[in-house]
Amino acid sequence: MRLNQKYVWALSAAVFACCLSATPFVQAQLSAQTAQLDPDAGSSGSGNARVLSAAAQRQYHVGADDLLTISVWHQPDLSRTVPVRPDGLISLPLVGEIQAAGKTTPELEDEIRAALTHYLKDPELTVMVAQIRSRRVNVIGEVGHPGTLELTQSMGVLDAIAAAGGLRDFAKKNKIYVLRETADGQRTRLHYDYEAVLKGKRTAQEIMLQANDTVVVP
Repeated sequence: MRLNQKYVWALSAAVFACCLSATPFVQAQLSAQTAQLDPDAGSSGSGNARVLSAAAQRQYHVGADDLLTISVWHQPDLSRTVPVRPDGLISLPLVGEIQAAGKTTPELEDEIRAALTHYLKDPELTVMVAQIRSRRVNVIGEVGHPGTLELTQSMGVLDAIAAAGGLRDFAKKNKIYVLRETADGQRTRLHYDYEAVLKGKRTAQEIMLQANDTVVVP
């Protein structure tokens, strides 16, 4: 008995999603947005890029530097893994450049499918988030291991400093601050009261980090 072609395609896409979610990268904990979609994801070290489980694939909003896998059924020349450029665009054969950042994978599938209908009859395709690389924070200065960290769920400055190896002996605890980019592209400085937060004082307020924040420890 011959199977319906669309049924076979749907089954293949489901198997691909399951295989992708089973890779070692999925050990990484999702960020605030992602964790709400996929609360069962684990955590990983700061050196790994992250992927989404199959359950969260359809709701995640793509960001710059994320890695996307586009699979077009029976069209290997059109199927590929592409990075989202800093300007939020991706480039695909026949389709050209399209805006990816800020969209979900179903939205991208619809847009790519519409573009391909000019060249293919009833194109079938899937868009998967192969790696999440858009949600990061930097920790620089007098810490054990300065560098870039994956932004995990509810990560505060204290968490980031701990993940970066803690403060060095001569770190100026009273001068720690966070650099955060505003909507107009400028950077604002947020003072951080390390001692107060560490002691759990009621007046102290932990700063919850956002994507692309930089924690500076003089």
